[in-house]
Amino acid sequence: MKVINRIKKSDDFALTINKGTSFRLPSYIVHVRKTENLYTRVGISASKKLGSAVVRNRAKRQVRAICDKVIDYNKQSLDIVIIIRHKFLSAGFDDNKSQLSDLMNKQTGE
Repeated sequence: MKVINRIKKSDDFALTINKGTSFRLPSYIVHVRKTENLYTRVGISASKKLGSAVVRNRAKRQVRAICDKVIDYNKQSLDIVIIIRHKFLSAGFDDNKSQLSDLMNKQTGE
C-alpha cells in the first residue's frame, strides 16, 4: 500500500468513524466515508487488547496485504478505517480476505 493511500492523521480517523457508515464483520469493523479525493485511503487500527506489539503489527501487515489485493485505490474516492477484532487472529488469511472482499464488492456495487 502506497503512503498516499494511507490515513495517518487521527482527525481523519475520527471523521471517518463518526461520519461514515459502519459494517461489522467477524474479523473487522469497517467504517467507510465518501470523500473529495481522487483516490481511496485506508487506515488500520489494532487495539492493545488484540495482543502485544508484535501481534498487532503482524495483523496490520496482513490487513495491508489483503487491502492491496482487494481494493482498487484509483476506482473510487473513499476513506476506509478498518478496526481489527480479536477473531482476526483465529481465522485464516483466506477467510479474512474473503470477508473483506465481499464487503468491498458490496460497497462498489460489483
